[in-house]
Amino acid sequence: MPAPDATAATNDAPDSAYTPTDRTVPTRSRERASYDREVVHAILDEGYVCHLGFIREGAPVVLPTLYGRVGERLYVHGSTGARPLRMAGGAGTEEPGLPVCLTVTHVDGLVLARSAFHHSINYRSVVVHGIARPVTDPAERTAALDALVDHVVPGRSADSRPANGKELAATAVLRLDLEEVSAKLRTGGPNDDDEDLELPHWSGVVPVARAYGAPIPADDLSPDTPVPGYLTRL
Repeated sequence: MPAPDATAATNDAPDSAYTPTDRTVPTRSRERASYDREVVHAILDEGYVCHLGFIREGAPVVLPTLYGRVGERLYVHGSTGARPLRMAGGAGTEEPGLPVCLTVTHVDGLVLARSAFHHSINYRSVVVHGIARPVTDPAERTAALDALVDHVVPGRSADSRPANGKELAATAVLRLDLEEVSAKLRTGGPNDDDEDLELPHWSGVVPVARAYGAPIPADDLSPDTPVPGYLTRL
């Protein structure tokens, strides 16, 4: 799913790759890591549910939530009363923000080896480390909320009522810059040991793919209302 125009999101043309850091270099299977921006963006744009991790009262918390990408920024939103949104507000601090780790994962296949030890999955994942900061500029908030809607269903923000003042007052938006980022991917078949190749067990890959069903209209929708083209294109 393509991201909205990101002209306002970054002032400089980014390099083709993110710079690896101690937190983005995996300790195992380093050959599967990628720092290529196009690879990272493609993985992010294909998904819409992320897991947002942070520390609350000394203990880790991980929450699933929707996200949207605009250029080199990710946006998440929630109720102004939600704990991570309030924590990122930085009450009593000079610099608002919440240290987070955000992850996105796609499962592309079940890898079945002859031995239980070598069973695996084919996957594509992105891990982002950084400081999530509250978005207070009205124009950026509007663009971020539109991006969140369009990230799930491209074209939907223009075909729905925008948030009104009351709804905007109840909604907080966080921005996470894509700076400390890595992708990790596994493809291909099982890695069976040579001594297991003659075993009689089936070995291979079961592909996994996301699929959309036919849109189901709301019970109170007029039967004359056509299904929008952006939905049939899904």
